[in-house]
Amino acid sequence: MLNIIWIAFFLIAFAVALFKLLVLGDSEIFSQIMQAMFALSKTAFEIAIGLTGILALWLGIMKIGERSGFVELLTRGLSPLFTRLMPEVPKNHPALGAMVMNISANALGLDNAATPLGIKAIQELQKLNPLKDTASNAQILFLVINTSAVTLFPVTIFTYRAQMGAANPTDVFIPLLIATYFSTLIGLITVAAVQKINLLDKVVLMYLGGFSAFVFGLLAYFASLEQQQMLVQSAVISNVVIFSLVIAFIVAAAWQRVSAYEAFIEGAKEGFSTAVMIIPYLVAMLVAIGVFRASGALELLADGVRAVVLAIGLDDRFVDALPTALMKPFSGSGARAMMIDTMEVHGADSFAGRLASIVQGSTETTFYVLAVYFGAVGIKKIRHAIACGLAADVAGITAAIIIAYWFFG
Repeated sequence: MLNIIWIAFFLIAFAVALFKLLVLGDSEIFSQIMQAMFALSKTAFEIAIGLTGILALWLGIMKIGERSGFVELLTRGLSPLFTRLMPEVPKNHPALGAMVMNISANALGLDNAATPLGIKAIQELQKLNPLKDTASNAQILFLVINTSAVTLFPVTIFTYRAQMGAANPTDVFIPLLIATYFSTLIGLITVAAVQKINLLDKVVLMYLGGFSAFVFGLLAYFASLEQQQMLVQSAVISNVVIFSLVIAFIVAAAWQRVSAYEAFIEGAKEGFSTAVMIIPYLVAMLVAIGVFRASGALELLADGVRAVVLAIGLDDRFVDALPTALMKPFSGSGARAMMIDTMEVHGADSFAGRLASIVQGSTETTFYVLAVYFGAVGIKKIRHAIACGLAADVAGITAAIIIAYWFFG
């Protein structure tokens, strides 16, 4: 899918540029496209190099959290919920542990650990699946929760915002947490409606009620503030919560007699290698987007959407962040490049820059996760997986737009 999207950027850009040259007489258009290619390849390299220190810092901290047992703690805490949402999975089955570990890793921003754990979970669920070429109810529910799961520690987004010059990189944390909550809730409700899962079970209600009370408590608190106070309080709470998590990781490591320093160094080394590894991907996607933008194709697309938005009487500022939202279900790296492009063009602290950051963290890459996880076990008939996953995506993106206007509008 990403290959098709990448090729389409260039072919559409070429077609639009050719039209401008032959019909509109724009003799500079191909020169502008070539300038964009060289400029964006340089920008991609500079961004990746600038990320090295920040990635080393955060991946080092996350390695402490991993070694200190936080993922295992989350696993024990979430297991009772999953045994009720997936009654066909026996208690203490290996699939439960792998699923909860995967979601816990996603929640803590441990992307490298999350993918193999997700594949392991699907493989374990496949052992219980009577129809090997057809997705089971448990597999579909896991996939939808996985693609919409709440992110407690969106390290990547903070990292890119810091690199792109945001005054307070974590100021999107509370809005992002609220948006991803709605994405997960709608995804769960949609699957429950199709699969007739009892969400009124006491244990399920306890989990959903507890987290909902927390989120709506946040909403009520911020609703009582004026916008300037809301921005200040959101930034303060975000920074306190995130640094408190860092301290909790370190204290837990000390309690478990794990060398926090050695764990940090190990994670920091991964941060350096990750920064180098993403250079080709950043160059590929930023150049493709740059060509698409320089040709005028992105502007045409945005103007078309903007015209519809204005025609129905809505504010059109969110349109500048829509490329990230449209790319997100298909490709995480593509959406990340769109987010970076938005911050590059409009500014990290612009409305569009902040909204793109919130959208990036509110949902996951539905089509990519489906292809990787289901492809790993040879499932061809996906049933209602895509419909439910996209419902969660739409809910998360809609919530992100509304909350961005509320906090930063």
